Amino acid sequence: MGITEVYRAPEIRDVGIRDDFWSHYIELVKDTMLPYQWEILNDRMPGVELSHAIQNFRIAAGLEEGEFYGEVFQDSDLAKWLEAAAYSLEGEAEPELENVIDEIIDVIAQAQQEDGYLDTYFSIGRKEQEWTNLYECHEMYCAGHMIEAAAAYYKATGKRKLLDVMCRCADNIAEKFGPAPSMPKGYPGHQEIELALVKLYEVTGNEKYISLSRYFLEERGKEPNYFVQEWEGTRNKSTFKTGLPSDPPDLSYNQSHMPVFSQKHAVGHAVRAMYMYAAMADVARITEDKEMFLSCRHLWENVVNRQMYITGAAGSTHTGEAFTFDYDLPNETAYAETCASVGLIFFAHRMQKTDMDGNYGDVIERILYNVILGSMSRDGKHFFYVNPLEVWPEANEKNPDRRHVKPVRQTWFGCACCPPNIARLLTSLGQYIYSYGRDTLFVHLYIAGEAGVKTDSGEYKIRQEGNYPWEEEIKITVHSVPDCACQIALRIPGWCESFEIQSDGKTVAYRMEKGYAYLEKAVAKGGEIRLFLSMPAKLIQANPKVRADAGKAAIQKGPVVYCLEQEDNGENLSAIRLDAKSRLKTVRGIGLPGGIPVVMAKGYRTLEENWEGELYRPYVLREKETDIIAVPYFVWGNRTPGEMQVWIRV
Repeated sequence: MGITEVYRAPEIRDVGIRDDFWSHYIELVKDTMLPYQWEILNDRMPGVELSHAIQNFRIAAGLEEGEFYGEVFQDSDLAKWLEAAAYSLEGEAEPELENVIDEIIDVIAQAQQEDGYLDTYFSIGRKEQEWTNLYECHEMYCAGHMIEAAAAYYKATGKRKLLDVMCRCADNIAEKFGPAPSMPKGYPGHQEIELALVKLYEVTGNEKYISLSRYFLEERGKEPNYFVQEWEGTRNKSTFKTGLPSDPPDLSYNQSHMPVFSQKHAVGHAVRAMYMYAAMADVARITEDKEMFLSCRHLWENVVNRQMYITGAAGSTHTGEAFTFDYDLPNETAYAETCASVGLIFFAHRMQKTDMDGNYGDVIERILYNVILGSMSRDGKHFFYVNPLEVWPEANEKNPDRRHVKPVRQTWFGCACCPPNIARLLTSLGQYIYSYGRDTLFVHLYIAGEAGVKTDSGEYKIRQEGNYPWEEEIKITVHSVPDCACQIALRIPGWCESFEIQSDGKTVAYRMEKGYAYLEKAVAKGGEIRLFLSMPAKLIQANPKVRADAGKAAIQKGPVVYCLEQEDNGENLSAIRLDAKSRLKTVRGIGLPGGIPVVMAKGYRTLEENWEGELYRPYVLREKETDIIAVPYFVWGNRTPGEMQVWIRV
């Protein structure tokens, strides 16, 4: 397909979120999560795994003495925190936070080498190893995250110091790798810099950065393969961590097994894949590369229609934190890394800028209301790295194949990529709610608040109100529109089977196209639009090819997936069978905070008495009727630790 129109998102500062549901989480990030993570990055939080990220920069800057500590990508923890803090500043001025950021930027600038190189792992005693192992090391990954932080901070404050630092860093990389015959044909082992370079291009206008991003994507997977050459050459057929002989690199692990234009199935490390696909969508849009965009469409359809969990999680195996194959979606052993779902939102958002299809908004919404909120505790200080769809705590403790799944959220991680990723996503939430084209304002997410969306033709000023996702009515008041023929398009979620749109109390006509209801006559200054989305709780079944879910159903209400917890239903949840003909009843006020509703249904529990120590016996159905209580997936694990499951026998 052709790239016929580019759709833009408003700036974060132009969208004010005033939502009973989401404001709690945004304030939690600003008031609790960012300060908590800052203390951890400074190693001032007792009982939490050491970070040393800021100390590494201070050592590299010559301000203190010591050795590097942490993972090879430790710099990126600070970079993602800086990006999250910058988005928070763009939404609301915070002088004290800005001063903290300025001080650490001074340290980062001092840690940069004269030639522009910036990576504390190598600057502290390993300078001779720079750029010798792109496959396993993360120099470009760390640079990419710091570039994103620099672009965000520049947009929030207008201050250029970190931006200038990262321009010099990007220039240094451009001098080392590229298409010139004399240059090494390298590219990152962990994709990230590709999408960061797009942001650097967008804030500087320097074509060099978009060209470098495109080069890294187009060179990937070509023959002779750079990672094989590196393994045979500078790596001497050994591993980075041990120096011992190793097998040839697994090229599918980081999606370098074939050129990106030939890739149609998601394989390998899920986070790497999502970051690469997001960058491909960006580059395809900016350079009007139809072939690359078509590759993005193939990859999108494979992920969403064959390899995505009902919660929006991605990546089914802990071996390599990776995709496996179509329809392989185990529940108890799912990896489903938080960062992979964050990356899938990035991919969807960028596809949405070229192809206005409600499917992208559906996926963003599914991830936000399930994985993102579920991966953090309600106190903002505990996190899931892995987001399973079934938990049996004893198995997680005693079965080595299941130890990657934690039945309770953790305070921090040695590899702490996920907590700051959650923070930067939530502080930038405003950019995902709306976008606009030549003559249309698109409403993607139903989050209450005000927005002033500036277009070339004028400004839309609107206000959203409602108690989504628990209540069906969304009210949109139009305070101003551009002085031209224009329209508003409302995403009708894929889960919604019936809806109604009213304007000033009367049902209005609309045109449906690719998941959006386009309103033309209802758009006028002072107009009021009411959208009613039917959202009864209902049972969802998986494609029969998903063997893990055969004979089971999940409960979903609107975009929210529900699950059973031991707290409400007793132990051994696998003994419960749901009556598929039972009426699903939504009930509020049963022990959950904020009036969050539970869903109740009739079911049956297999009787466990009278087995007298037997392990097997002839089949006889013995069960009793029981009430089933399901809670939103995102709240599980916030009460007494215990079992959990999303898919229930029917």
